[in-house]
Amino acid sequence: MAALNPPDPPLEDGVVALRGWRTTDAADITRMFQDRTALEWTRAPSPYREGDALQWLASLPAQMRRGDALPLAVTDAADGSLLASVELRMRGEGRAELGYVVAAWARGRGVGTRALRLFARYAFDMLRLERLELLVQPGNEASLALGERVGFTREGVMRSHSLVRGERKDMVMMSLLRGELRDG
Repeated sequence: MAALNPPDPPLEDGVVALRGWRTTDAADITRMFQDRTALEWTRAPSPYREGDALQWLASLPAQMRRGDALPLAVTDAADGSLLASVELRMRGEGRAELGYVVAAWARGRGVGTRALRLFARYAFDMLRLERLELLVQPGNEASLALGERVGFTREGVMRSHSLVRGERKDMVMMSLLRGELRDG
């Protein structure tokens, strides 16, 4: 696969900006994963330490060079503070999976919806993808609702699909096809 690079300039809608990660983000990433809710619905290690953030940040250049993933920081467009994380994982055949986590201090403000919408548009327009997927654990109602606001359709539950911290988890498959993205 072709190498992936963070968009330059960053993707922005006047409220949030999506940019590449920086080593200086480690403390904020660690703070984001101190939240029980963030840990409950993600594959992040628990407990999450700054060393975990630094190790993850160090792995990103190789993933992007291989064309495997494009992880981006979601920041406040005005002051640059970290609000969330969103990542595109290439799956081949014109499709990719999106994953995200919104920091506790940024929830309830539409940050996740804005970020997912911006990244989906970029994936369709610039990366020429045809299908985007979300895998969400049943019970994660906030994440399921976020996907639906952007235009993702629930396709069904894949039983015992993913390994999350050593435990098999069911996942709701949601998809978004070119032309289905919902604006505002």
